[in-house]
Amino acid sequence: MFAEFKGCGTAMVTPFQKDLSLDEEALRRLIRRQIAGGINFLVPCGTTGESPTLSHEEHLRVVAITVEEAKGKVPVLGGAGGYDTRKVIEMAREIEQMGADGILSVTPYYNKPTQEGLYHHYKAIASATSLPIILYNVPPRTNVNIEPATLRRLSEIENIIGVKEASGNIAQMTQVIQQVPEQFIVLSGDDALTLPLVAMGGRGLISVTSNEIPTEMTRLVQLCLDGEFKTARALLRKLLPLIEVNFIETNPTPVKAGMAEMSLLEPVWRLPLVPPRTENLAKIRSVLESLALLERAHVANRT
Repeated sequence: MFAEFKGCGTAMVTPFQKDLSLDEEALRRLIRRQIAGGINFLVPCGTTGESPTLSHEEHLRVVAITVEEAKGKVPVLGGAGGYDTRKVIEMAREIEQMGADGILSVTPYYNKPTQEGLYHHYKAIASATSLPIILYNVPPRTNVNIEPATLRRLSEIENIIGVKEASGNIAQMTQVIQQVPEQFIVLSGDDALTLPLVAMGGRGLISVTSNEIPTEMTRLVQLCLDGEFKTARALLRKLLPLIEVNFIETNPTPVKAGMAEMSLLEPVWRLPLVPPRTENLAKIRSVLESLALLERAHVANRT
């Protein structure tokens, strides 16, 4: 049986120390905080985790620490994607050996394969590992789109079990849910579109905002899954300013800045990412204050 990748999963940031090295202590604290907050699963080393700037060894180390800290309490979906199929296969096999429960694999960016190329890329990865695979479709960032018909073909491969749909295209999301088998897991890749996607038959969310507020985002998703849409709408209305400000600049710049304001990590990014502009940092702080997140962080730090 494959692990359950439903509900709310966190696309985890990767904390760095001031010298730009991996901050393993902060990473462990963040993982424990996520689990204590009720998150359903963890996703280390996706693009929110700045995976393009992690060395191979760092990438594997982040996954290993996540698996170790999760201790079977929540499933771990390790990032293993890219534009070189052979290298993705190598990474997927190593992540499997570490004890991860599944793989999140972003579409090959830059070299822009055809739909047939996408099919054979993912088929080759699936053949090389026994782990379940969640495809990651985010055309605004990769300029590559997995079309619904291609997803339907890929869903016929036993261990390709779902997709993180971040196209931002509601019509495409509807087509995907209609065309794939009922057991195929369709997850939102956009925090703000969780409610409509679940209403159409999606199974949950891989969230950026849950890095800051795991409990609230998990509750939002669960309300949607339970059909409590009136309550979910009210909660989403409250959380929407934070969801939106997290994308005021390129992800994960704003969310890491917010987490630094909450004293969860050092405000450090690796180039080519840089700190947010002064005026945008002020907006991030304002939203955090409006939700009492800075006050909560201050109280937590005192205790």
